[in-house]
Amino acid sequence: MQIAVLGDTGMVGSRAIAEATSRGHQVTGYSRNGENPLDFSDTAKVVEIINNPDTDVTIIAVVSGRTGSYADDVANHKALIEAAPTGRILVVGGAGALQADENTLLVDAPGFPEEYKPESQTFVEVHKLYQQADDLNWTMLAPAPEIAPGERTGEYNVAMDYPAGASITAEDFAVALIDEAENPQHTGTRFTVAN
Repeated sequence: MQIAVLGDTGMVGSRAIAEATSRGHQVTGYSRNGENPLDFSDTAKVVEIINNPDTDVTIIAVVSGRTGSYADDVANHKALIEAAPTGRILVVGGAGALQADENTLLVDAPGFPEEYKPESQTFVEVHKLYQQADDLNWTMLAPAPEIAPGERTGEYNVAMDYPAGASITAEDFAVALIDEAENPQHTGTRFTVAN
């Protein structure tokens, strides 16, 4: 497969590239400061990458808010969706947008860490945008509430609206991303994984 990864220097993007490469896929990475410079706000360029006939899937692992404004993340995803690319998109979402219970999102649940709320609330909005999208070939994968570098076991649990467990290593999250890239099971929806 030919896979494009936007956000190739980040924790998830770099591991997605390593996982895909280890399976023999051809991968091109993009980021603001990487080998192939790209700002996610450049919608025309992002669409060009996604629609490239040689690209089978584009993984979007970008969080602008960590260095800029989380409002930019929402605006950039909104602009991308409105541009209606025809290629396949695999978006890295946020755990805070998962359900804590039937009426409460994780980000709104008691005890949710304050420092993670801005990013989590951003991905609540981003998830809503994709849910409302028409004629878009998208999938969103949200991590467990805790994601951090660790061991690659190659194993994970899958769930839909509720967390599949408390944590996942970034390495196993990348395994799940590339598994979905190779064998689409969740087109037009979001799923989540945990160790």
